[in-house]
Amino acid sequence: MIAANGALYQDLTKILVTREEIEQKVEELGRLITAEYQGRSPVLICVLKGATVFFADLARAIDLPITIDFMALSSYGSATKSSGVVRVIKDLDQDILDKDVIIVEDIVDSGVTLNYLKGMLMHRGAASIKIVTLLDKPARRRVKDLRVDFSCFNIPDEFVVGYGLDYDQKYRNLPDIGVLSPKVYEK
Repeated sequence: MIAANGALYQDLTKILVTREEIEQKVEELGRLITAEYQGRSPVLICVLKGATVFFADLARAIDLPITIDFMALSSYGSATKSSGVVRVIKDLDQDILDKDVIIVEDIVDSGVTLNYLKGMLMHRGAASIKIVTLLDKPARRRVKDLRVDFSCFNIPDEFVVGYGLDYDQKYRNLPDIGVLSPKVYEK
């Protein structure tokens, strides 16, 4: 386990959410999803790459016969703010027609990417679609009517990394979520 005083932590201005808080919320969310989907077998869709750590922990916290799939979308590149243009980099491997779908995302920011993804999956005939996110940043929402069904933490408008979230593909392996120092990305 990476120590909280390790090299990667030196690029943070503060810890926003600890690994213990994350673990507790993920377990709680797993119980909520298990209760809501009793008697059904939802498809969990992981939005790569940022949601992978959260997705793995959440999938293990759900006591249902789930199936999993992965999609990769991009609207950031190496920037700290969404470009607003969504590209599908990796599509689903399975058909979701008449299936209950749970989209698992690391962070909901502007809402542009998730709104695009939800529309695409609705068009493919999903029976239902719910959005689950580790972090919700409502202050940055550009798609005002996007509904996040389950969220672990609401966070302020700061650039965060850790627990799967990155800056330029780095910091995903931090077990806590911290605010990245602007000196790292304002070059």
